[in-house]
Amino acid sequence: MTAFLFPGQGSQIKGMGKELFTEYKDLIAKADAILGYGVEELCLEDRKAQLGQTQFTQPALFIVNALSYLQKIQLEKCVPDYVAGHSLGEYNALFAAGVFDFATGVALVAKRGELMSQAASGGMAAVIGLTEEQTLVVIEESGLKNIYLANINTPSQIVISGKKDEIDLAEPYFNDAGANYIPLNVSGAFHSILMDESKQNFRQFIDDFTFSSPKIPVISNLYARPYNSNNIKDTLANQITNPVKWTESIRYLMGKDVKEFIQVGPGNVVSRLTNDIIKKTEPLIVDDVVEEEEEEETTNETATNLEGVNSSGAISAFSLGSEEFKKEYNLKYAYLAGAMYKGVSSKEMVVKLGNAGLMGYLGTGGLDLNTIEEAIRFIQAELNNSQAYGLNLLNNPNNPEKVERFVDLLLKYGVKKIEASAYISATPSLVRFRLKGLKKNQDGIFEVTNKVMGKVSRPEVAQMFLSPAPEAIINQLLAGNKITAEQAEFAKTLPLADAICVEADSGGHTDGGVAYTLLPAIIKLRDEMGKKYQDHKKVYIGAAGGIGTPEAAAAAFILGADFILTGSINQCSVESGASDLVKDLLQQINVQDTAYAPAGDMFELGARVQVLKKGLFFPSRANKLYELYRLYNSLDEIDEKTRNQLQEKYFKRSFESIYEECKKFYASDVIEKAEINSKHKMALIFRWYFGYSTRLAMEGKKENKVDFQVHCGPALGAFNQWVRGTQLENWQQRHVDELAVKLLNETAEILNQRFYEYGQKTIT
Repeated sequence: MTAFLFPGQGSQIKGMGKELFTEYKDLIAKADAILGYGVEELCLEDRKAQLGQTQFTQPALFIVNALSYLQKIQLEKCVPDYVAGHSLGEYNALFAAGVFDFATGVALVAKRGELMSQAASGGMAAVIGLTEEQTLVVIEESGLKNIYLANINTPSQIVISGKKDEIDLAEPYFNDAGANYIPLNVSGAFHSILMDESKQNFRQFIDDFTFSSPKIPVISNLYARPYNSNNIKDTLANQITNPVKWTESIRYLMGKDVKEFIQVGPGNVVSRLTNDIIKKTEPLIVDDVVEEEEEEETTNETATNLEGVNSSGAISAFSLGSEEFKKEYNLKYAYLAGAMYKGVSSKEMVVKLGNAGLMGYLGTGGLDLNTIEEAIRFIQAELNNSQAYGLNLLNNPNNPEKVERFVDLLLKYGVKKIEASAYISATPSLVRFRLKGLKKNQDGIFEVTNKVMGKVSRPEVAQMFLSPAPEAIINQLLAGNKITAEQAEFAKTLPLADAICVEADSGGHTDGGVAYTLLPAIIKLRDEMGKKYQDHKKVYIGAAGGIGTPEAAAAAFILGADFILTGSINQCSVESGASDLVKDLLQQINVQDTAYAPAGDMFELGARVQVLKKGLFFPSRANKLYELYRLYNSLDEIDEKTRNQLQEKYFKRSFESIYEECKKFYASDVIEKAEINSKHKMALIFRWYFGYSTRLAMEGKKENKVDFQVHCGPALGAFNQWVRGTQLENWQQRHVDELAVKLLNETAEILNQRFYEYGQKTIT
């Protein structure tokens, strides 16, 4: 039995392939056309010193390996029983086995090399003299959390991979353990979870290719077993983030009675590694049929119990959350940025997130329809049809006509995704938006195109969104010719929302809920109600409130969230619509620097919002106003000293002038009530302060800073502490898309580390 082995990166040498280029001119011409440069000049002359650069090394080595194989089988008329390759060399093994042709192989490795070359801040080191188990012990004892096994080359030659600073810090630990520690000259942490972005981008790239089943068994680096024809693409992608199991691969071949191992390609690195393995180990005897059955059983169990873990066993930013949710919302990541009023969640923020495979909701609360229309046009001009965005649909029981006009605007511009907030019951405008998105496909089946995400903090509100629209509203819309009879019939079993975001204690309007109790309760409610509406897909459940660090995001996903939604952290960013002065204030806060104050829009009801406290008088002044409203029936009942304080210190104008403004702002029936009811008149004047304090903050009026009303939760304080001492400490370096990806990447790292530690304890 014979196995051909193909070398990987590190085997390249100047002058390689010299005897091949003339013989295979047609193939070289194809390769040059794909690569956009001359591979013969690169390999033989390397005038620009590029042969050692990953994006050039990988295609050059693949080509030389491939031509060496073609020459060998042509001259010797031999076909191996098995093929294997070390890292990049695996592509040559697949080529030799007929999985893809030469041109496809060149395109694949060129993209792979390009993506891997973009990795930064990573490093690798060879550990000579320790076993795999001893290496893991040293890593654990060092306390370094971002170091991983990359290559198990021989029983006593391991390569580790990780963040560059930790690779440097690890050297004394390995020296103390008696190893020969050799840092490698690379830019990335190859074959580790730190390469996850490269892996995900590569996986998307190879979706456009069609592969054939191997004609010769190909041993994968990932499993040290033959390739499964059903998951070639996943195996290739996962190879980028997982260790090269070279020792186990050779032992497997030894167990299959392979006696002759032949290196095909430049140098003798793979031959030397293989000979060392043969000398120091025993053949690995396995029953392939039994292993395949066990692997399938384990894979199915894992997929059922731990959504978010990819097929390699490592959690990544891309694999967090629900795959179905991401697919339905056209997202790369299970991450949304919630709407913040007055355009704090700006059109620029929405576009920035959409371009990064994320999604943001435009903060429409408090904006006039003309401003919202301009924002929609801007967003639609900047994003293509596949990039996600949404708008906030804020309930306004006092002015339902305005909400109706807003829905008209959404339908006019074909806006498909909304964040429905401040709802305690369904309204005709909300239901109309939902049902207008019902369309029949070519098979005559209704599809839901308008996506509603309900923001909730109470189970009874969640139940409303999980239920179909009330029949009375459906009939009202049908009678008004605002929906069709077919839409009305289909709506009777269709949940009002596609997704629900469970909002725990947060900035702005909040019930102060606790995520650890609220999220599981609503997930259980969703599952119970889902049994009633089995004809429709499940409603996705997301988590919001308090998410400002990777630990908080990790907790949300572990609790079962399909996605997360952030708020406060985004207002202290470049793209936020908040004023620069507000961002300067927010950048300095810690978790204790927020407070609760009355909500201006629901002042009389005693509703509360969470706002910035540090350096501001607004929270105490707002609470004082509500206390006065609660104690007195009119302004005249308040003592003169306090009345003067309100007009001179709080409002900086007289009650009379404020009331004149109220007459211009409120509808006539509201003013008529104020003329009759002195307590209501007092409420209107007090409510003016809340609008005034918001305007001051939005405009960044420095002389009035103490009266700024800034909605904010403690998540931003936690975020500030997380990024302290880094470039992101300054808000001018904070971009919402980069914050999101950093948060998700480090969430994945934390979860991987926790699962690794748990696994180690379990094994022990």
